[in-house]
Amino acid sequence: MPVEAPPPRHIRLTSHAGGDSAPPIVWGAATAAARGPIVGTTTTRAHRNVIGTHSGSYSVYRALAVAAGALSREHRADLTDTAPTDLIGPYPQWSEPGRIVSLDPWGALVAAAYADELVAGYDIRPSIAITKAHVILPEVIEALQAGRLRADGKFLTAGGAATVTKAAIEPVWYLPGVARRFGCSESELRRVLFEETGGMYPELVTRSDLEVFLPPIGGQTVYIFGNPRDLADPGVELTARVHDECNGSDVFGSDICTCRPYLTHAIEECIQGAQRGGVGLVSYSRKEGRALGEVTKFLVYNARKRQVGGDTAEKYFVRTECVAGVQDMRFQELMPDVLHWLGVRKIHRLVSMSNMKYDAISGSGIEVGERVNIPDSLIPADARVEMDAKVAAGYFTSGEVPDAHELTKPKGRGLEP
Repeated sequence: MPVEAPPPRHIRLTSHAGGDSAPPIVWGAATAAARGPIVGTTTTRAHRNVIGTHSGSYSVYRALAVAAGALSREHRADLTDTAPTDLIGPYPQWSEPGRIVSLDPWGALVAAAYADELVAGYDIRPSIAITKAHVILPEVIEALQAGRLRADGKFLTAGGAATVTKAAIEPVWYLPGVARRFGCSESELRRVLFEETGGMYPELVTRSDLEVFLPPIGGQTVYIFGNPRDLADPGVELTARVHDECNGSDVFGSDICTCRPYLTHAIEECIQGAQRGGVGLVSYSRKEGRALGEVTKFLVYNARKRQVGGDTAEKYFVRTECVAGVQDMRFQELMPDVLHWLGVRKIHRLVSMSNMKYDAISGSGIEVGERVNIPDSLIPADARVEMDAKVAAGYFTSGEVPDAHELTKPKGRGLEP
C-alpha cells in the first residue's frame, strides 16, 4: 500500500506586523523586569520579540536535528540546577546609555528574573551560562616546572591545573545601538545585514518594531582567574587579555602566528596576578582569521609564501587585502561590551599589543594602565614577519619600532608551490 503523504504545513513567515502577545523590550532598563525577556527560539510565534534565534551558528544544526527527527520542535529546556555558579552584576554599566549593545546583560539570570513569564508559557532561554572549571595547558605546566609559576592549591594546583570561572556568551544585538557604534543609520545597517546574509532574515527590513537581533555568528567565552566580583573593583589589580580565535595556533600550535604563545603567556600572567591578590581575565571571541574566516586565512598564507620575494612584513597586510578586500574585519567597536558586563572600569595590566583593541577599550571609558607585550622568546621564527608588520603598523611595543618598508628580506620557511 502506498505511504500516506503527511498533511501539508504552511510556512509561517514573521515578516508581517503582529505578535500581540510578545513582551516589550526596553533596552538599557535598570532592572530585568523593566527591560523584559528576550524571546527568540520558540514555537509560539506570537511570543517572539526579536529577529533570529538563539545559539547563533548552531541554530543550523538544530534545524538539521529537527529535520532528521532527532529533536522535537516542542522541546523546551529544563533549567533546573543550571543557575550560574557565580553571580555577575548587575552593574551600573548595564543601564548606562549605549554602554552594552551586543549582548544581553541579563542573559544568565533568565530563570530567576523571568520566572513568571516562564510559568506563563514563554520560551525564554539563557544567552549566557556561567560555570567553574580547571584549565590545564602544557605551557602552564612548563612554567610551573621552570619556577615561573608556583602552585598554591587555590589558583593553581601542583599538577598545573588553573582554577577558573568561565562564562559562555551568545551575541544579542540591539540594532539602534550597534548602528550608532559603527556610525551608520539603523536602516542602512538592517538593509546590509539582510542583503549580505542572502535575505536570511526578512524581518531586518520589514519589522522595524523588532529592535533586537540574534545574529548567526559565534559568541565568546570569558575565563576569570580569581574572584569574579573583583573585576568591578578598580582597586583590585586586573590583568586581562582580549583574544580573537585562531584555531590553527590556539588548538593545533601552528607557528605562522603568535596567537597561542600570546594566549598562554596571558594565562600565565593572569595566574600570577590572581596570586598577587588581584584577578585575571581572558576574553576569547570567535573571530577566526580576523573575522575573515579560516578559508580566507589559508589562502592568504599561500599568497604570502608564494609571492615574488617571499613572505615579507612590507606586504603582510597587502596580501590579506588582495584576497579579502580588507585587512581586518574584527572591528573592535563591540568588543568592550563584555568588559562592561563584567563591571570592569580599570585594567591595570592589558596583555595585548593591538592598537585597535587598546583604542576600543580606552575609548569606551575603561582606564588602561600598563600594556604587556609578548616576550621575544615566545615568538615563533615563522611568525616574525607578522610581528614586525604589526609593530610597524602601530602595535604597541616596548622596543624599537621597525619600518615595514625596509623589512623586505623574506623570513620564515617558504611554502612549496
